[in-house]
Amino acid sequence: MRLILAPMEGVIDHTMRNLLTSLGGLDRCVTEFVRINDRLLPSRVFKRLCPELDSGGRTATGVPVYVQLLGGRPEPMAENAARVAELGALGIDINFGCPAKTVNRSDGGSIILREPERVQRIVEAVRKAVPSELPVTVKIRLGYEDPLLFKDNVQAIGSAGASELAIHARTKKDGYRPPAYWDHCALAQEWLSIPVIANGEIWSVEDAKRCREISRCPDLMLGRGALCRPDLARLIASASADQPVNPLSWQDITALLLDFFEATIENYDAHYVGNPLKQWLVYLRTYYPQAAVLFENIKRLRHVDDIQPHLQQELDRSRCSTLSAA
Repeated sequence: MRLILAPMEGVIDHTMRNLLTSLGGLDRCVTEFVRINDRLLPSRVFKRLCPELDSGGRTATGVPVYVQLLGGRPEPMAENAARVAELGALGIDINFGCPAKTVNRSDGGSIILREPERVQRIVEAVRKAVPSELPVTVKIRLGYEDPLLFKDNVQAIGSAGASELAIHARTKKDGYRPPAYWDHCALAQEWLSIPVIANGEIWSVEDAKRCREISRCPDLMLGRGALCRPDLARLIASASADQPVNPLSWQDITALLLDFFEATIENYDAHYVGNPLKQWLVYLRTYYPQAAVLFENIKRLRHVDDIQPHLQQELDRSRCSTLSAA
């Protein structure tokens, strides 16, 4: 079993990748998408979204990072894929899954699933443009409005030479509303000889088990669940190995929050430095009610000197609570 961290634009950047991979369980990450239009992008664009390119294409704990490209034209996608390969990427991922209206209106993401023949041309062009040993993976949804072209898209991707296919088991129209239709991943397994990775609605160890059973996919991709429960990958991996571990406590989470905030300070303008932290707290409050309280306390604060004391106080408070309980 492999567990892969899904790309999430504006949420999972290199700082978050470093943090989540440091907790264990993840076997691969994928960057936020690099939007490809009609020209070859300079190297700095790729390195901005994937600074790991300067470190052998891996996070600080050695987990490989694939660079994701998004675009609707085969030639520019191929040209930029070749550039990414030259920069030392360990793999290239093609985004046909993004449901955002602004992305779809710009001829990118899930809207291309309406044209399986174009899906095939794009994947073929990228595959031919990079060394044969470099993985070219693809991320799709079940379709745009409906899954009527799902089989055509899956087979197009397989025949185009993709190395793996990750399936977010919902259509663009479904958005992120439950459920995820994992049974469609099982169908894709029948049509392809390459690995299929199931994605969508995996929030717990129990969800992962059910997803693997229904999808018949040994490999899973985690997105929002990994932000709500930072140790979700470790919990799933250890349960699969029949070596369960204890989940992170709120004290553990507060220590991570402080580390994360300090790691992001240098990457953001002083006026916006708290935004990544606040965004993460919105996800964390799904499993940790204390995160909702902390979010309310800092949501209007903007400067480091105002936010940092709240984090330290929360860490001290959680430590005291743990000692009292003991």
